[in-house]
Amino acid sequence: MNRFRWITAMVVVAVLSGCTPSFREDTEVVGPNKKSEAEVETTIIPNMQLDERYYKTLIPYKESASRGLVVSNIYTKYDIKEAEEGLMRISQNEFGTDKYYFQEGQYLDSDTVSSWLARSNQTEDGLNPPAEKDMDPVKRAKEAPVYLAHIIEQNYLTKTNDNKVTLGGISIGLALNSIYYYQKEQYGEWYDEPIPPAQLEKKGKEIAEEVIRRLRARPELQDIPILIALFKQEARNSIVPGTYFAYSLSKPGQNSLEEWTSINEKYVTFPMTNPEDIYREINTNFLNFKQDIQDYFSNYTSVIGRGFYQNDQLVRLNVEVPIQFYGTTEIIGFTQYLTGVLMKRFPNSLDIEVSITSINGPEALILKDRNDQEPFVHIYDY
Repeated sequence: MNRFRWITAMVVVAVLSGCTPSFREDTEVVGPNKKSEAEVETTIIPNMQLDERYYKTLIPYKESASRGLVVSNIYTKYDIKEAEEGLMRISQNEFGTDKYYFQEGQYLDSDTVSSWLARSNQTEDGLNPPAEKDMDPVKRAKEAPVYLAHIIEQNYLTKTNDNKVTLGGISIGLALNSIYYYQKEQYGEWYDEPIPPAQLEKKGKEIAEEVIRRLRARPELQDIPILIALFKQEARNSIVPGTYFAYSLSKPGQNSLEEWTSINEKYVTFPMTNPEDIYREINTNFLNFKQDIQDYFSNYTSVIGRGFYQNDQLVRLNVEVPIQFYGTTEIIGFTQYLTGVLMKRFPNSLDIEVSITSINGPEALILKDRNDQEPFVHIYDY
């Protein structure tokens, strides 16, 4: 039997985002940003953890020292989300969720990040290649594009035996441009110059080595493990995010990075017109799923799926099903029907999320964790 829930939209948001922890058994410790013996910062380690895929976050929550720059530096909302969540996922390879706590980056402030993102002839610390103002725009695009778009910092803290939390590791995400956009004249048409993947990887690794040298120059970071990962942005008009493609670790005391580890991840959209072999079976399943919806609602608009692949295996599928508004009982009937179709059409090894929406907003949500025998189904009650 499927698990149905009828609760208000505000309540379900709180539950799904983990915003209702109990503080009765939380742990109070001395925070990592203690300024002096007279000024002690109290930090709380929450008792609640959603599951082993997520880090506990210290309270009070500290915002990033470079907060706000990500929105202006990364093209799409999809890339912004994946650049942050993907780095957290990679960090688990070195900083396990059972021993480390998450905190947004506190060591690279907005001025530092902005200076590092500039061209080397614009600021002393610029990490992007130099280009004079009178340089031909086409030549600049081909020979000196802006490779580094943004720097994401995440801090991972550990608890000591004397009831304190201290910095245990740092992760740095370097968001790289796969396409360089430019104008031949002010206010003119925009052009794009794709950056060859091999060239992007080479430049990204060179920038990573320089970032490590700069971080190690800070006394407080000399003996901290630092992970650096390379993120490839998608085009400005893409409806799927880019992904990280490599990461490396600098062990405590090292001024360089170790061997790079390749990451094989990719986001794709369904349905596809001419799918590659690795996508063909799921694409066929999705087309059948779409036809099942067509059989129920002959006038529905469209259905779009976004699949996340790791090592050429689909691990997560998000589906958006927009419908015209119908009565509550009809939405309930359609949701029950769609839940059965979902279980029939797709493998049990996937994490699946199906969002049913109308012009009035969310109508229903279907969630199924991999290997679960039944999904969780929520119908919004406004």
